[in-house]
Amino acid sequence: MHADVEDAALHAAFVSVLGNGGPVGAGVLIADDLVLTCAHVVNSALGRGQFDQAAPPRDALLRLAFPLVDREREVSARVEPGGWRPPRADATGRAPVVPGRLAHHGDLAVLRLEGSVPPGAEPAPFQLHDCEREVVALWASGNPATTIRARPRVVAAPWVALDVVGGVGVSAGYSGGPLWDRARQAVVGLVVAVHEDAQAVRARAGAGAGGHQDRSPAVVYGISLPAIESELPRMPPLRVPAARRGVQQLLAALEDVLATPASVAQCERWLAARFGFPARDLGTDHARLVRLAVGSRRGVPELLEAARGTLAPDGGTAGAPGAVGVAGAVGVAGAVGVAGAAWERLRRAARIVSPTECLTLDQRRDLAGLLARCRQATPDALLAAVLPYDAEPRALSGLADVIDVLEAYEPTDSQPVPPLLRAVVLVAGAERQTADLLTEDLQAWTERVARRMGVPWAAVCQFQADVADRGVAAKPPPAPPPPVDGAGGGAGRLGRAVPRVQIELLPTGGSKLFTYQIWAWDAGAQPRLVVVQDRDAASTRVVEDIRRVLRTEVREDPETALVEFFVAPEWLGLAIDTWESDEGDEGGAFVPGLTRRLVVRTTSRTRECYAGWKRRTAALASAGRLVFGEKYADHKVARANLEVRPDVGTVVLCCDPARHGQLLRQCVQAGVHTVLWHRTDHGEQVGLDLSSVLEGTEPRGVPEAVRLERAKAMAEPGIPTHRGGQLSLLHDPPDHRPPPLAPEPWVLAEPAS
Repeated sequence: MHADVEDAALHAAFVSVLGNGGPVGAGVLIADDLVLTCAHVVNSALGRGQFDQAAPPRDALLRLAFPLVDREREVSARVEPGGWRPPRADATGRAPVVPGRLAHHGDLAVLRLEGSVPPGAEPAPFQLHDCEREVVALWASGNPATTIRARPRVVAAPWVALDVVGGVGVSAGYSGGPLWDRARQAVVGLVVAVHEDAQAVRARAGAGAGGHQDRSPAVVYGISLPAIESELPRMPPLRVPAARRGVQQLLAALEDVLATPASVAQCERWLAARFGFPARDLGTDHARLVRLAVGSRRGVPELLEAARGTLAPDGGTAGAPGAVGVAGAVGVAGAVGVAGAAWERLRRAARIVSPTECLTLDQRRDLAGLLARCRQATPDALLAAVLPYDAEPRALSGLADVIDVLEAYEPTDSQPVPPLLRAVVLVAGAERQTADLLTEDLQAWTERVARRMGVPWAAVCQFQADVADRGVAAKPPPAPPPPVDGAGGGAGRLGRAVPRVQIELLPTGGSKLFTYQIWAWDAGAQPRLVVVQDRDAASTRVVEDIRRVLRTEVREDPETALVEFFVAPEWLGLAIDTWESDEGDEGGAFVPGLTRRLVVRTTSRTRECYAGWKRRTAALASAGRLVFGEKYADHKVARANLEVRPDVGTVVLCCDPARHGQLLRQCVQAGVHTVLWHRTDHGEQVGLDLSSVLEGTEPRGVPEAVRLERAKAMAEPGIPTHRGGQLSLLHDPPDHRPPPLAPEPWVLAEPAS
């Protein structure tokens, strides 16, 4: 399919937000008279500071254009009351954002148009993002030549990070624009920020408008659909791509349930109030109800709620907790048999049309608000407790993401309580010791929703009792006590799930200045983007930011944190372990390579080598290691040895350092996860010394063993033969796996559970 056809719905909804000098950002049409964009784009268009938090005055008019529908026509708009979510530094407060600090929360604005949209403009359909799918985005002008392609890398609430894999270089002006999934013909989020390293910016400026040059990969940050809906709970329901499978079944079942003109009219008035369209009160148009439902986010659950309201005598609230939900409500109305069977047929058809949604807008928003206050449960542990055999990679940045996953699962004969409600019960149990009122609210939500889903309340109460008896929790188990330091080469400091600080050094023109991103990872959570430095900085600045992240972002014991540097293959020889902060820093100089376990990982490792890595990891206990001396320095010879020994996962380099680059690339490609080498010395004795460092050390203990060797070398400066002072370690250990959100580069991988 040609891109113009693939992107037709995107073009019909794309909006340019104009400032005095032209486009300053983009937006997307979400209803006939509403546009969604970023708050900082609105601030820029009005000539205010990007991170101003005060809502624009009501008389402040914005100029918008639909450049791919009618380039000449402009439309005025104002910020909708209740649709202003300014950028803020944290999730719950109103702390201002420090300019240049990523990521931040909020940064959304809903604009109401003053006039009609140009003919051809249509609201965009929306869907949840898919961690495996490529998306595209347009610059503020809307020119198709500015299209960039990007793949999701990681979800780090409140944003999704995406690697740019094609198109032009990114720059300011993409913000507020839709992230478009061509395969599913839907918007999956909004662009909120872009990052391009300083070298690429300088290269583009030097090449001029007509020049051509290679550009380093850039990163686009997006606000996902769940985050948008959480920030704007009163936003009208968003449209979704037209559903096909099951629509006729839904229509036939609806005609059985809504058998009278009065019931159809009542249902239409309900949906009109929820979706914001005028009710026609025609009384017989079942097809119109179905079209409205399948074309809106959570429209099908809303349709079921509306139909249920026509059956219960009190408008849909009948039925005691011990009843059987809708069937019970129908029974109160005096039509248990036929109406109950018709309702079950309608419910089954609704699940075919909308298999991933069973909560109404209010039910989902209420639950998301409660879960945002929960602190005891973690997303990964909750999903594992409810779906212990689920092997599909999931992008979980919070408890609400788990709920979105579990909506797709139905109850079973052996467990009549659906996974969604089981998860809420587990969260309530985890919060019981610290927040009784929150637990009571979660209990009340569960009671209301169980009744409407037709789940017997007795079954829910039984599951709650089982949870209390077994002590099941949605919290990660406590880490086992560390073994005593000894034969493990210092492995005693290692835990199964230790916090990690991950630094991705981005390519620049040399090896003295760097741009970088820092992520923090705690056990049971997703990596969180905490620092973005897009201007050239010295290594001392990198170390200072690492110290600050350890102090402020690592929620567990920072002394146990593993510091991981992700670098391009040509930078594997950097003496990162010797980097330190300025002496004048508080507490003296900080040297991560001395006081923390520090390893180097490479961004060139891809999923193509995962099979080799997995095979070598499985054989670590008995495979031994390879030592590459001068005889093996030729990369073809080294490659042949790696082919002959497909089980070996550890390599020691003791050949001429000039040969290290090629050999390291061979090791990475072959799936070797641990390589140890000396940056300056080589020879047979060096190989023996480095092998002794690894002797008796389990794979997980390698970073600590190397750290101790570095410390010994610094403690004994008078011994020139000590090898610890120039040790480098490439280490993708056996508790790592390729991340589900990075289908190409193997970077920022979280530990496997």
